[in-house]
Amino acid sequence: MSGMVISCSGGGDSDGSSDDDNGPVAIIPSNLTLSIDILGADGNNPYGDGSGSIQCSVSATDAVKYGFIFDSGDEIESFSGNLDFTFTNEGTNSHTIYVFAYSSTDNFISDFEEVTVFVTDNGPQLVWSDEFNGSGAINTSNWFHQTQLPNGESWYNGEIQHYTNRTDNSNVSGGQLNIIAKKEVFSDQGIIKEYTSARLNSKFAFTYGRVEVRAKLPTGVGTWPAIWLLGRNINEPGAYWETQGYGAVGWPACGEVDIMEHWGSNQNYVSSAIHTPSSYGGTINHGGQTIPTASTTFHTYAMEWTEEEMVFSVDGVVHYTYNPAIKNSDTWPFDTDQYIILNIAVQPSIDPAFNQSAMEIDYIRVYQ
Repeated sequence: MSGMVISCSGGGDSDGSSDDDNGPVAIIPSNLTLSIDILGADGNNPYGDGSGSIQCSVSATDAVKYGFIFDSGDEIESFSGNLDFTFTNEGTNSHTIYVFAYSSTDNFISDFEEVTVFVTDNGPQLVWSDEFNGSGAINTSNWFHQTQLPNGESWYNGEIQHYTNRTDNSNVSGGQLNIIAKKEVFSDQGIIKEYTSARLNSKFAFTYGRVEVRAKLPTGVGTWPAIWLLGRNINEPGAYWETQGYGAVGWPACGEVDIMEHWGSNQNYVSSAIHTPSSYGGTINHGGQTIPTASTTFHTYAMEWTEEEMVFSVDGVVHYTYNPAIKNSDTWPFDTDQYIILNIAVQPSIDPAFNQSAMEIDYIRVYQ
């Protein structure tokens, strides 16, 4: 539970010790203060645990009783100034509360408080996250390093990197995840390559929800960072869910959702895309926007996934919605679990002067 003190300007009638034409009205100052605790609220769930429950604590000079009026229509009195209340307006996040203080003669003391409180009433809840606290290696309870060359020699799309499980290529420090692409000669699985990076598979898979990733992107022509999803049922050699026995179909039948892709050759443009059997490779299902500070400032990349559509945005600005008129296995293989992938690929067009660059991720959160 997280305490939140709310101070608002208020107004109201006054309690006067005389109220005639012969003298001024004596105002009793209220000094009314109100504190609200939202049940289950913390840094990850600022709107609470979904119960819509709050705890109010109010005090005012010379007050012996307090009244609470809620936008739900409830009116409640409290002699202690303490009150537990649960909103029941499903899906409504914003609520207005009016708080009054009364004197011993049951007169209204001046300065009531009007406050808007934000709580989640049976709305989306955080179901999985990584805040990347601590330092050193990544949390292997959340992530799997995918390092196996899927065809025994290389990765797809002509990529020229080795993915490793070393902290040189993926680590946590300063409250963030760092995925680092490097220029270095590295031998693995009997193959020598001149670049290394990291590719992380989430050990969490889900159907429908909202994904938010706060990230700062790498630089360098030939770098290709991505935040994306694949169907848990993909039969890709070396992928985490394949090793767990879930592999059943190939790509793109499993479905692919690119929340964020960025190419160093097109600095500051970020893209989102959908790959399905009806559109893959040179896909037509994509959209993007220019983010002038993509590599110098953290931005929140988000995808909202429902039974009907997927909506993609950066910092709340939507740039693409996927909602095919006909939904079948060719256009909508998105009614089963998907998992999250974070990586930087290296393209053959990599700048010869490239040394290393990182995708920095502050957090990743999934709400349902």
